[in-house]
Amino acid sequence: MREEDLQEKEAQDARDAAANAADLGTEGQREDEAPREIPQSGQPQGAQETSGQPPQGGKPGGSRPERGHSGRRRRGRGGDRDRGGDRERGDRGGERDRGGDNHRHRGQGGERRDVQPSPRPLKKVKREILASVGVEETRIAIVEDGRLVELLWGRKRSESIVGNIYKGEVENVLPGISSAFVNIGFDKNAYLYISDVLGARGNNIDSILKKGQHIMIQVAKESIGTKGMKVTMDVSLPGRYLVFSPMGSAVGVSKHIIDAAERKRLSTTVEGLSAKYLEGKGGLVIRTEAEGATEADLEREVKYLAGMWAAVQKKFETLPAPALLHKDLDLTLQVARDIFSEETEVYLVDDKEIFNGVSEFVNEISPELKERVRLYDGKTPIFKAFNLESELENLRQIKVALPSGGSIVIQEAESLCAIDVNTGRFTGSRSQEETVTQTNVEAAHEIAHQLRLRNIGGIIVVDFIDMRKASNRNRVMDSFAQFLKRDRAKIRILPITRLGLIEMTRERKRESTVSFLTSECPQCKGAGRVLSGETMRIRIQREIFNLTRGRPGGQARIMVHPALAETLRGDQALLEKNVQRSVRIQGDPAIPWEDYRIIIE
Repeated sequence: MREEDLQEKEAQDARDAAANAADLGTEGQREDEAPREIPQSGQPQGAQETSGQPPQGGKPGGSRPERGHSGRRRRGRGGDRDRGGDRERGDRGGERDRGGDNHRHRGQGGERRDVQPSPRPLKKVKREILASVGVEETRIAIVEDGRLVELLWGRKRSESIVGNIYKGEVENVLPGISSAFVNIGFDKNAYLYISDVLGARGNNIDSILKKGQHIMIQVAKESIGTKGMKVTMDVSLPGRYLVFSPMGSAVGVSKHIIDAAERKRLSTTVEGLSAKYLEGKGGLVIRTEAEGATEADLEREVKYLAGMWAAVQKKFETLPAPALLHKDLDLTLQVARDIFSEETEVYLVDDKEIFNGVSEFVNEISPELKERVRLYDGKTPIFKAFNLESELENLRQIKVALPSGGSIVIQEAESLCAIDVNTGRFTGSRSQEETVTQTNVEAAHEIAHQLRLRNIGGIIVVDFIDMRKASNRNRVMDSFAQFLKRDRAKIRILPITRLGLIEMTRERKRESTVSFLTSECPQCKGAGRVLSGETMRIRIQREIFNLTRGRPGGQARIMVHPALAETLRGDQALLEKNVQRSVRIQGDPAIPWEDYRIIIE
């Protein structure tokens, strides 16, 4: 296959995945149905947590240049679906409200339910950040109320490049799939879809980008599986209080800042600073952490972001392509910038050098939190001291128990995750409907926790146990939405289908924790199952019969995997009867489960 064909196939796969994540719909969904978008508690990149849409009927905090085919719509099976309007990177500035505050949809059974439930304040939690720094790997655990809720990993041989800004050279432009491939210095070219190309609205991609053209791009999603990294031309520079979008033009305020007076104060202050230091060029998004920040704090950050952008522009003008223009902070500093807040009681680091770096960084951006950064000098490894190692071992388990005796089963694939809910041994004390509902609510809580802990992204399908009452279905949906609010990833939940399935998408920038930690099983080749002992016995006796042509007498020696050898010995009499000769079974650890050796003596 030619290189152009391979690249076109890869582009088509990436485009299909992007389209699925952007405009996933349920079969048979009516046009008055709309997904519920879960307000999140905070984002590692400020661009993902913010929106210019106030929580209560205000005007958008800002607008962004319209890009790509955001206005073009495609007719799906049950209604219109927007192909480009919902970007996976988040909603900075002025995202269009998909349903409006008063828009409603019909769920299963015909009941009418609000797409976006009335906001309830998040319960305050006791948060601890624990950093285990090794020679080749850094692990950071986020613990809330004594429970591990999130894991972040960093390895020297595979450092994350999400957020990095590059000067790239366009290698191929494929108008047939509205995509381009950009060389930024890696083995695989980066994938650039038309919705991430500036000035693409109403134009074909080949009229904007040409082969050999030098462009500035930012990595939005790492390479996952066989797909290359996804990039965008709409770059952004996150700070602690603000996110600077050089290609934007307005000031937006995080929707998590509820107080109207505070929103107005921040907006007015930042608009003034933007005019002073940025000359009104570029957009700024005010992050949730900016609530209560002084004008001096905001001014210091605007100057810092302006200087950073000037350095990026200078490198773009002077360096040959491909070149790295800006590298995001390392993992420990990203956590200090994006997660470490007033809600965090302690940031515990077990390496003195990293501790000093984090302390200096926090002293610059949030000096009031410096005393909460502490050095762990215990003799017991930090993760073991906080009983986290055992929890890490459980991440590979596909079955997770629920408090009442039910369970959930998590099956991950490359671009889809299926989760099944089972009642197990839980029988309840009232009616079956109440038992099922209680199990589903418990499952909703645990699923929200596991998605965040395992960093499962893409398309997710949850098969809750069927409920007859609409009120119970509503209760489970609302509970699920509430439990997901603390997740920093962008999440969209679609209405319950006629089969009782809940479909959702969760933002995916990196591969899941299980994919990161594991590789394909050499025994089952990634299938998750091997041939049963009975199947192997029948296969072996058939081959012996073919080798001896059915002649009775003599002896056969069979060499198999030790575990399979024990299984075969249990049926040795039957095996000898079927092959009409004596059989000697030997175990050999070097032989895979589905392999064997037969010696006719």
